[in-house]
Amino acid sequence: MRGPARYWRPWVFVNMPCSLEAIRGALNSFVSSAEGPDSVRVFHGRGRCYSGLEHVAVDYFAPTYVVTLFKDCGVAFEHTVIDCIYEVLGESVSLLLQRRFDKHSPFTWVSGRVEALFAQRGDHRFFLNTQSQNIGYFLDIEPARQWLEKNGSGANVLNLFAYTCTFSVVAKHAGAHSVLNMDMSSPSLSVGRRNHQLNGISTTDVKFFANDIFKSWGRLKRFAPYDIAVIDPPSYQKNSFIAERDYAKVLRRVNDMVSSSGYVLACLNSPEISADAFCTLLERELTEFSCEQRLPNSPDFPDEDEQKALKMFVFRKNSGGCSE
Repeated sequence: MRGPARYWRPWVFVNMPCSLEAIRGALNSFVSSAEGPDSVRVFHGRGRCYSGLEHVAVDYFAPTYVVTLFKDCGVAFEHTVIDCIYEVLGESVSLLLQRRFDKHSPFTWVSGRVEALFAQRGDHRFFLNTQSQNIGYFLDIEPARQWLEKNGSGANVLNLFAYTCTFSVVAKHAGAHSVLNMDMSSPSLSVGRRNHQLNGISTTDVKFFANDIFKSWGRLKRFAPYDIAVIDPPSYQKNSFIAERDYAKVLRRVNDMVSSSGYVLACLNSPEISADAFCTLLERELTEFSCEQRLPNSPDFPDEDEQKALKMFVFRKNSGGCSE
């Protein structure tokens, strides 16, 4: 018998919503080309490039593969995906499944359970949490981390909606002078502190404020000006942040907190708001800034419509010209 008895059965491929060849091919390609332990998205169905697999994602957090299902397609399909992974990677693979469509988005160990799970980025590691909906590290925002890595040296950085503070770790490693992290979630910021400690990064010039951003503008302004303001909010968080309603409010406040020639790195992962509409919003609200570029998305996250894909824009104060 292949794999744990409670997951594998001799499924007949009848009435499956799609072929799994795209997942199988992605796994084979990753295994043959992987050069190290860095965490990556192995298969991205969410970009609607693979018909019938729009609800499936496969990530790699060494040594574990994490399968996320965003839609309930039935137990048979779930088991078939798992069997496909066993076919390529072997039955002893460390495999974690998240049913994101479930109200509590539970994670279930399918095989090869590990005691501690980390995201790996070069020499850095970040704690992951399988007890919450979001695991604690967003792979798709990597182009923004790379931009900050290149531009953060000597900067005073404001990190809004900081979550587990990966931007802060990257900024400090790049030589940032200081970082102020603000997020409503105290537990997330606690993980952020641990991420700094895990990577041997001093928090002497790093602040962690567990506050409602919309009630904390005065506190943020006391530490201004900032050379870089990173804005990476959830697209929708009930009773907290709704992008269509609240993003503009954040931008208006940030206007006068950024130093002359400073940057705003504005991110949004909401397919409901197009890239053009988001850029228009930024241009309207960041009255003293001009667009420098839209950061290209990671090739690990293909999308049939770039207007709906993750949006990462760099605006600079008192500069000119926007280039894609």
